[in-house]
Amino acid sequence: MKIYDLSQPLNADASFWPFYPPFEVKYIKRKSEHGVNAQYIMTSNHMGTHLDAPRHFVTNGKTIDQLPLDWLYGPGVIVDISDQLDDLDVFTPEMLEAKADIKNGDILFIHTGWHKYSFFSPDGDEERYIQRHPGPHHSICEWLLDKKIHLWGVDMISTDHPMNLPIGRFLGKGGLEHWAKVRAKVEAKFGADKVDEMFPNEAYQLTHNALFPYDCVHVENLGGEIGNPALHNKRIVLGAFPWNFKGGEAAFCRAAAFTEE
Repeated sequence: MKIYDLSQPLNADASFWPFYPPFEVKYIKRKSEHGVNAQYIMTSNHMGTHLDAPRHFVTNGKTIDQLPLDWLYGPGVIVDISDQLDDLDVFTPEMLEAKADIKNGDILFIHTGWHKYSFFSPDGDEERYIQRHPGPHHSICEWLLDKKIHLWGVDMISTDHPMNLPIGRFLGKGGLEHWAKVRAKVEAKFGADKVDEMFPNEAYQLTHNALFPYDCVHVENLGGEIGNPALHNKRIVLGAFPWNFKGGEAAFCRAAAFTEE
């Protein structure tokens, strides 16, 4: 068995979700003074490669510690649609099924190629990574539930399209300006008359609101070897392994792919 790491690194340089607190780390002991090195961190749960539990959007939803490890590990597929996507594009279940044999109950990771714009990439572009990533058509939610997929993930900052997110809608200086730029690019791409149809109000944060009540959860910010062609569009074993966070609404995780040698 060969293991491939599908995780982005995480430290104080990592991009954080707009208006969430950043990752902070400092030494509280040093070898020269205390005989040991020890660090202290302060952070939100929603940066770097992380797993969202239902509790993130459901008041009484399952928490991280209530998601069994054997439920987060198993057969699945990494579907590569990176050759079909550009800024703010939309992908559909049909595009995924055209690329790979996705079976009921699979773990599904989607390679959009957007991890190449993350902070740690040589081509890093934080604004593009956060504000202009592709996203799924809202029909993906019904499809995921029909396929009985309970764990999926993307190499983007969110499983929702920016038009279905509060990107640019945050309170605070500059928020509306950012939103106007995103919407203008979407209107130029798809046509102003199509935007409300493609991104209706009821689709707002839909991959969170519509799926978490059914314990269909996701990993965001996949990276590492997610772009390795040897892993794409074939039956492999996948997993996402968070720490045993009692009561956690989300947790940093190590995502991995397993192939037979």
